[in-house]
Amino acid sequence: MEEGKEGKEEAVAGSGIVLHDFSGRLGEQRVHFHAMRLRDSLFLWVGAAPALSSLAVAMCSPRDGVPVSTSLLGDPSDTASACLAQRLARKTKKQIFVSYNLQNTDSNFTLLIENRIKEEMTAFPEKF
Repeated sequence: MEEGKEGKEEAVAGSGIVLHDFSGRLGEQRVHFHAMRLRDSLFLWVGAAPALSSLAVAMCSPRDGVPVSTSLLGDPSDTASACLAQRLARKTKKQIFVSYNLQNTDSNFTLLIENRIKEEMTAFPEKF
């Protein structure tokens, strides 16, 4: 595989859960991604080191064009997880759980994160 595009996946036997790990160098930082596809939802962890400092969920609403989201864990003023979950819910039409565990929440950097996720979704749609 190319530098920065490592991937690993596995299906949890008999559970309908599909795991997919990938990583990439975004700017100067190595970022790791862990996706867990469930029946009608997706859990996505983003980080550089093992941590679960935030967790948000978003889903599409039949009454509004903008997916609804809420923070489940961590500082509610840190909106990186919720914003990413909203954008991915809009794209996938699924319930999305996101744990964004990076210090860099600059909008340009989070756009790189989102683009890397979308690139992986395009390459491996069955994993998402």
